[in-house]
Amino acid sequence: MHARMANPATILPQAYKAVPHLLGAIEQGGVSTTLREIIMLRASQINSCAACVHAHSATLRKEGESDDRIDTVAVWRESPFFTDAERAALNLAEAATRLADSPGAAVPDAIWDEAADNFDEKELAGIVLAIATINFFNRINVTICEPAGTTWS
Repeated sequence: MHARMANPATILPQAYKAVPHLLGAIEQGGVSTTLREIIMLRASQINSCAACVHAHSATLRKEGESDDRIDTVAVWRESPFFTDAERAALNLAEAATRLADSPGAAVPDAIWDEAADNFDEKELAGIVLAIATINFFNRINVTICEPAGTTWS
């Protein structure tokens, strides 16, 4: 499989220059790399972004995450391998990724409140930015058919 075109961020250099700043801002939220990667993996699975699913799974392995946890992110509700805080973040990530799928508020208060019970405002800011950013990247990659195994450097 080949991408339809080069990544737009490499064609429009201002976009490429912005990425490290955005990722740096997300890190300022103080959420662990592991949790950020789990959130991004789940959103990427929902969005069918092969490049990002591959990248986030590989990063989690480099971070020392177990195969059990990586393999069951897609079914986290039925998996015993996640903490209550991780579950709250995954629930928020799913709601914020599937905005059009909710019959009521796109991100219901109950989901937000569960996340707010587990994370402070700074951490929530990092989580929300991580969810929005990975959805942005997923939409680019899916549109151009970026294949799994692609590296961006």
